Amino acid sequence: MHDMTAKQAAVSPVGQHPHFQKHHRRFPTTAWLRRRAPSNVPLFAFEYGDTGAGNDVGIGHNWAAFDAVEIVPRYGVMPSLPPVDVKLFGRSYAAPIGVAPMGGPSLVWPGADLLMAKAAQRARIPYTLSVAGGATIEQAAEAAPDVFWLQLYRFWHDDHKIGFDLVRRGQAAGAKVLALTLDVPVRTTRSRETYAGLAHEFRPNVRMIWEMMVRPKWMFALLRNGYPRFATIGDYAPAGASTNEIIAYARARMGGAFSWEEVKRYRDAWKGPMAVKGILHPKDAEKAVALGIDGIWVSNHGGRQIEALTPSIDVLPAIVAAVGKKATVILDSGVRSGQDVMRALALGADAAFAGKSFLWAVGALGDDGPDYLINLYIDELRASLGQIGARTLAEARAATIRHPGAIEFAAQSRPRRSK
Repeated sequence: MHDMTAKQAAVSPVGQHPHFQKHHRRFPTTAWLRRRAPSNVPLFAFEYGDTGAGNDVGIGHNWAAFDAVEIVPRYGVMPSLPPVDVKLFGRSYAAPIGVAPMGGPSLVWPGADLLMAKAAQRARIPYTLSVAGGATIEQAAEAAPDVFWLQLYRFWHDDHKIGFDLVRRGQAAGAKVLALTLDVPVRTTRSRETYAGLAHEFRPNVRMIWEMMVRPKWMFALLRNGYPRFATIGDYAPAGASTNEIIAYARARMGGAFSWEEVKRYRDAWKGPMAVKGILHPKDAEKAVALGIDGIWVSNHGGRQIEALTPSIDVLPAIVAAVGKKATVILDSGVRSGQDVMRALALGADAAFAGKSFLWAVGALGDDGPDYLINLYIDELRASLGQIGARTLAEARAATIRHPGAIEFAAQSRPRRSK
């Protein structure tokens, strides 16, 4: 058990950001950030960042699955706000919370990639740049030198020439972790994104231009940070290529899920911790670990690829049981609060990462958004741990939990949900 002094118990991250209290009165949870963001962000841009596959059913399933996880508190201990610092892949971070990789966040808010990177650096939590993001590897590494992670999609063209060059650049820039994304074998339809006019290319029409013009805060961010583009991928496109030409270039060279043989090739090339992202089955987690992978990133891509996938939180316990002693286990998809982070930790994850909520935060609060959200998550996590009587992260993992959606992967041919 961890004994805390009264002084330690009184410590809270609330107020670390100079405007925390003011923002907290207006946005006490991430749901309030989500409601506010469309007033500052053009509709097409908000829909791009907020939507999921099909009719958003997968997003709803992710949220409902988190909400269904119940924890039985234990009382009779000194009330406290426990420390939440954590080690991931041998490095210390201030909290088991991270910024998940996102494609094109600078379309939602110009400059969002680096705003999130700098906030993560200030807070000492992991920041993961997507190669489909709006900042280059080198820019992200400069903004977040101590907490920078790199996510990679499969660039199959010319025997992975681009992919291995991205590995080289990530290594040179000092990325702490490389994450290979496995869960985008094919491109699927996101209905709200498609209806908003972003299905295949970014070509603003009259309606979209009007939406931009009537959001002055977004326009000011655009003037400061420039037109949204896929910065890292654009480095490989022909000189002077437009945004749409870069998109076409990337789609011609990128796609499919990494095969296990390819995972092994990247494992051999990367000199440092490596994770595979998009794992939902314990057997896949075991296969990855057998190939020398250090981290299993449990994810259904935030519900953005297909609605039929199981929520990541519902397969987490089985994956932890399979590989939790051999690998770092990370989870995303559906994380909206520090309470959700606590649920993931209680079910065995080493950390939980959020994506959409950072877009809501930057849309609602601009430059202040990422800093405020990180403070909010940490405050909620510590309060949630204190409320269930957990004085350490380890004690949260020992809590009694009811998890009706948990999937059991037994010896039978088809997995079943626990009763």
